[in-house]
Amino acid sequence: MKNKKRIVMDAEGIDRSLTRIAYEILEKNKGLNDLVLIGIRTGGVYLAYRLRKKIAAIEGIEVPLGILDITLYRDDLSRINKKPRIGKTEIAFSLDNMKVVLVDDVLFTGRTIRAAMDALIDFGRPRLIQLAVLIDRGHRELPIRADFVGKNLPSSLWEDVSVNLTEKNGADEVVIEPETEE
Repeated sequence: MKNKKRIVMDAEGIDRSLTRIAYEILEKNKGLNDLVLIGIRTGGVYLAYRLRKKIAAIEGIEVPLGILDITLYRDDLSRINKKPRIGKTEIAFSLDNMKVVLVDDVLFTGRTIRAAMDALIDFGRPRLIQLAVLIDRGHRELPIRADFVGKNLPSSLWEDVSVNLTEKNGADEVVIEPETEE
């Protein structure tokens, strides 16, 4: 068995997927009326900014964008870290009666998205919440599905799927690698 990472999406693939998702968001929502983007910290934030830029290039208008930190809403908080690093949530507009597109990099078990929806409700009552993800790798533990998907990537539970973005890792790529043994 090879213990080597496989690049499953390069920079051009990520860009094409985000362009398609931007058009799909506009089509499904019949334009920009009452539309906001909310990026889940951290990978979802970078993707939300990129989607906003693509939508602005298409429509000539920047949609409002917020940043959501879900650390305190996680159901595994006590198991993953005794001293969690809490990021800042930045939502400078009302979510009441808005069409919210929640943006994340990878959809896996669905628990992150459940936590994000719980957090969003603390900021208002959106008309609807849609989900945009770059990668859907399956293995859901909760009944959550994405409305907009860059790539469906069936993977083993024993593999790690990482979305590397220039803003954080210096390069745009999606990689699969065998889980590291400790």
